[in-house]
Amino acid sequence: MMNFVLTRVLSALPIVPIVSVIVFLLVHAGGSDPSRILAGDTASEEAIAALRHHLALDQPLFRQFAVWFARLLHGDFGSSIFYQRPIIDLVLDRAGATLALAVGVIFLAVAVGVPLGAVTAMSLGSRLDKSLTAIASLGFSLPIFLVAYALVYIFALRLGWLPVQGYISPADSIAGFLRSLILPVMTLGLFYISLFARVTRATVSEILRQDYIKTAAAKGATPGRILFAHALRVAAAPLLTLTGTTFAGLLGGLVVTESLYNIPGLGRLVSEAILKRDFPIIQGLVLITSVFYVSFNLVIDLLCGFFDPRGAR
Repeated sequence: MMNFVLTRVLSALPIVPIVSVIVFLLVHAGGSDPSRILAGDTASEEAIAALRHHLALDQPLFRQFAVWFARLLHGDFGSSIFYQRPIIDLVLDRAGATLALAVGVIFLAVAVGVPLGAVTAMSLGSRLDKSLTAIASLGFSLPIFLVAYALVYIFALRLGWLPVQGYISPADSIAGFLRSLILPVMTLGLFYISLFARVTRATVSEILRQDYIKTAAAKGATPGRILFAHALRVAAAPLLTLTGTTFAGLLGGLVVTESLYNIPGLGRLVSEAILKRDFPIIQGLVLITSVFYVSFNLVIDLLCGFFDPRGAR
């Protein structure tokens, strides 16, 4: 088990430096000049050149990378060109909304998707299986923006139960905080419920065909015991992996949903930075997300090794 842990940790260490190089090159590959956007349409070439020099954008690319990477080694992700604030402060300000949304989506996906997938796996070929599979396929295929508009029309405009847009901090109002998250969580939740249901159905149905499951049934084990004591325990490893990758991906991929619902999270910060060509924010956010992604998946790998010691050996 210790060798398994060390192997996973050592394999994760080189990823962050590689990602930092790729991110830096991709961000600067477009050739966009943030100094022109920051200076304004009426600025002269001399003013733009002076601003570019002030921001050190006139330095060779390798020198810009060396300065940026040296700061990273000291925990400094740089400062935003437009907001004039440290990037880590911007991330901390926006992370709460994104984290709340991601946790809500994961909770809904696991609480609804896993039971649905398990039920369909226990009744393969039945009407219930075909109906739930069709619903899951539909939820998996619908575009997120279409689901968002439909939910807003029904629950906000027609019924008036929920706000159309906006985000309320839990420090201001717990009830308002929960109401502001219901529609965004439902919007993404439909897709991820379908994803978890499909993966659970495929995994559990494969496990139920194993010989030891047939032996347990022949010895008189009830369907409930077979499902919970055997099938779902073995299926925990792939489901944990799916949960980890989904959660890590949500933290860095909520651009559309946060923009639609006007949620001040990391997704909106990324979209604003792209529009303004704020290179330090893009670089810092992608790198922070990558570090979190690698760390979270490392934890998930270790948990999978705990649930399935055969993989660890």
